[in-house]
Amino acid sequence: MEMISAALVDFYNSTSFAIFDWRSGVMILVALLFMYLAIKKGFEPLLLVPISFGMLLANIPGANVMIEPQLGFDAEGHTIVTEIGGLMYYLYQGDHLGVFPPLMFLGIGCMTDFGPVLANPKSLILGGAAQFGVFIALWGALMLDEYVPGVHFNFAEAASIGIIGGADGPTCIHLSGKLAPHLMGPIAVAAYSYMAMVPIILPPVMKALTTKAQRQIVMTQQKPVKKLTKILFPIVNTIVVSMIVPSAASLIGMLMLGNLFKESGVVERLNDTAQNALTNIVTIFLGTSVGATTQGTSFLTAQTMSIFVLGVFAFAMACAGGVVVAHIMNLFLKNKINPLIGAAGVSAVPMAARVAQKVGQADNPANFLLMHAMGPNVAGCIGTAVAAGILLTLNGVFLA
Repeated sequence: MEMISAALVDFYNSTSFAIFDWRSGVMILVALLFMYLAIKKGFEPLLLVPISFGMLLANIPGANVMIEPQLGFDAEGHTIVTEIGGLMYYLYQGDHLGVFPPLMFLGIGCMTDFGPVLANPKSLILGGAAQFGVFIALWGALMLDEYVPGVHFNFAEAASIGIIGGADGPTCIHLSGKLAPHLMGPIAVAAYSYMAMVPIILPPVMKALTTKAQRQIVMTQQKPVKKLTKILFPIVNTIVVSMIVPSAASLIGMLMLGNLFKESGVVERLNDTAQNALTNIVTIFLGTSVGATTQGTSFLTAQTMSIFVLGVFAFAMACAGGVVVAHIMNLFLKNKINPLIGAAGVSAVPMAARVAQKVGQADNPANFLLMHAMGPNVAGCIGTAVAAGILLTLNGVFLA
């Protein structure tokens, strides 16, 4: 009987229940909430399903999916691996080493039509204006320790938090992986969570900064863009942006390479692979590995909660920046632009553009803003990558 009791005790001690921590329980509930929002409500399911499942795996005590490999020495003094690391640890290296984000940009480039930007180059200004949220959130993170005791962020950490305002998950992972890898988990989860909630976050800001008459502005139809122009754009853009901000070359380069695949029309096999198979594979690996960094024992802290607050603030300020600059542009334009499209400068493609369309049609059902809003929307992808490059450069200046 004693042997059976001892065996049962040993079995219990080998289960997750014996070492269960309440913080892991909280994070498992959060993972289940994300799954519900993704599956039932349709909030960015391609992103939230793998992220939430990675979060679930990482918070099962004893599963050790993120454990690092353990090194030791053999009898002759040679270094050997004594314990193999967890699956998610190895997948996470694609995030940490900056491999997955550029590959995601390659696929995004294949799926992006820059025609609306080329048809209305003013869209680039609005896409850049939305990056205001990045830098205001950066400033907020640096100032936070004056208002929240015990919470302090250095420039590298604040820059990684600020980029959440760009509404671009791969860029958030790329920048935080280089500047603040210890904060990658909460930053990535905040970015993707708020991207899923763009239809909730943006409309109140858009309505607060516009009048009904302004939301009813009908824009003139865009002119068609020549095929040669579409082919030259990714090449010229890569050269110009990379020369100005070399640290953004990997993101911009992959984004534009994908777009060149699409627009050239001569590499359909590469275009199909990049935007379908490759993007799907990278999404699975990137999502689950990012979710696996959110272990409750280190995730539920005042610092992490501050990141989520600053993240939603960054989104709101990015939206506001685009709308305000649209108002300023209208002071000098003969053909007025609907300021709602400025809010689409956050690079949550194409959801932000759809939100601009929906808010505009609520006041004028005959108004079709989607294609006009796609201009700032895809310009925001470029703007966020450039902002990330600038922050990388600035961090090097501060460290020098």
